[in-house]
Amino acid sequence: MAGESLSDWDIEKYHSPHEPAHHWELKKEFMLRNKDKYDEQQMACLAQTLGNVEFMGCQYPQDTMDLLQELSTGLLIDFREKQKGKLQRTFVSGADAANRKVNRK
Repeated sequence: MAGESLSDWDIEKYHSPHEPAHHWELKKEFMLRNKDKYDEQQMACLAQTLGNVEFMGCQYPQDTMDLLQELSTGLLIDFREKQKGKLQRTFVSGADAANRKVNRK
């Protein structure tokens, strides 16, 4: 039911062991900030949807996107700022990697 206390459900059960820590951090914070607005199942679904949008580039119907934007006000800005300071992955093609190894660049 809407408005149920976070203590009524185990938020950690939504953390997959294969999920990157920063993905879980965002989804958990999203659920904590909005726990009193929706019931457990809806909140977990919305958190996963937010993760899909933020990390996978998924798009949803405009009503869903608007709701996610409303519920994550301030959260995404803070999250993205924290991520800026972390190590960024660089993808290099196999050919580039081989050339660098051969040429010792």
